[in-house]
Amino acid sequence: MTPLRAILRGTGMSVPSREVDNHRLSRVMDTNDQWIRERSGIHTRFYADPGVSTADLGAAAARQALAAAELEADAVDYVVCATMTPDHYFPGSGTLIQARLGIPPCPALDIRQQCAGFAYGLQLVDSLIRSGVAKTVLLVGADIHSVLLPWSEATWRTLYEDGEPELSQEDYDWNTKYRHLTVLFGDGAGAMVFQGSHEDDGRGILGSELRGDGNHKDILFVPGIGSAYRPFVDSEMIKRGDSVPVMDGRSVFKLAVTHMPKVTRSILDSHGYSLEDLDLLVMHQANLRINEAAQKSLGLPDSKVHNNIQTYGNTTAATLPICFFEAQQAGKAEPGSLVAFTALGAGLHYGSVLMRI
Repeated sequence: MTPLRAILRGTGMSVPSREVDNHRLSRVMDTNDQWIRERSGIHTRFYADPGVSTADLGAAAARQALAAAELEADAVDYVVCATMTPDHYFPGSGTLIQARLGIPPCPALDIRQQCAGFAYGLQLVDSLIRSGVAKTVLLVGADIHSVLLPWSEATWRTLYEDGEPELSQEDYDWNTKYRHLTVLFGDGAGAMVFQGSHEDDGRGILGSELRGDGNHKDILFVPGIGSAYRPFVDSEMIKRGDSVPVMDGRSVFKLAVTHMPKVTRSILDSHGYSLEDLDLLVMHQANLRINEAAQKSLGLPDSKVHNNIQTYGNTTAATLPICFFEAQQAGKAEPGSLVAFTALGAGLHYGSVLMRI
């Protein structure tokens, strides 16, 4: 009998309705459309309204994935949620998504590998199904970054309202201080449903190569808030901006354009494939310039790569499923296609997962 393999049955995505283009951001900080596009490729992003949580977006994406799979919620017997912005410090968002969907009580995990979270989730799904622990797994990647933006209420009002901007110089300068980060991120969720199958058609998650390297922690991390401090968080951390990530952009760029092509080649080679066999590469959507450099390194044509950071910004754990969903809609991932999902993010976490659709 052919060994069990995790077969993709359905995909879905969800983004908030509030679209924020680069011109809107120029109302609250010293930036402009050209500055943002040149550095990141981003045109727009979407922000959730107050009261909309990671679990809300995740559940919406999951409903669409279940509908595409033609499955009822009670078919799911395991939930995996990749997020760095859970609804609460605890519990995690996995059980909240399970409850919102009406899935009967089942194991539900939250995993925290930031921008590489969904790739790690794919490896976990593969292991759960191959081992027989689960039969139908819902994998969700969801993040709401707008809640982390270090902006005042006056900034939010100025961002959304029309007319002449009314913002203090202090707020404007504070927002400008973090523009290199805040212009990059958006909110969103993506989901995939997998089922185990013994079908001998080559489909399913074929394998993965993932790495974690804490020696590169300092290139992308949040300097405050956590068990390294007592108290865990205080008002002074917030005032200093210690809740805002620190990023060494040049180091992140260098590592991403080195590791992502390398691990993509490696996963293909380990399964007897070449780049010519690859039908689609879906990379984490952190920066269009990174992805363009990685694509050039691999020598892949545009027809074998899909990017959508231009529209959504960096949605962290949601970028891979959202990007794949739209690639499918564009006809780039027909049944039988060989697809690599490749990512790199804080941790440092990086890797690639190979799947036959």
